[in-house]
Amino acid sequence: QVPLVESGGGLVQAGGSLRLSCATGRSTIVIDSMGWYRQAPGKQRELVAAFTAGGRTNYADSVKGRFTISGDNAKNTVYLQMNSLKPEDTAVYYCYARSPLSVWYWGQGTQVTVSS
Repeated sequence: QVPLVESGGGLVQAGGSLRLSCATGRSTIVIDSMGWYRQAPGKQRELVAAFTAGGRTNYADSVKGRFTISGDNAKNTVYLQMNSLKPEDTAVYYCYARSPLSVWYWGQGTQVTVSS
């Protein structure tokens, strides 16, 4: 298993910002995609933002223009900067990493709560 360590969740008012971090903790693994999903109560897990194979970025329509994914290869860390947060962004956010052989790894999840 590849440990994915998340941090940065919390409670924020609508319009505020948070930054999530996800570190793999192991520099020798090969990953071709890494990013974030989220799951709100009673809803399915959905992709929020990701680096795809080939180094492109992919965002959910609902977060385009507000969220930015970035990475630090030297630290094997991916960040999700979330601005202009809305109550509907409230969810547990999960970091994932996927190997070229399509093995998926998940973080423990971090709660993001946006109050109105």
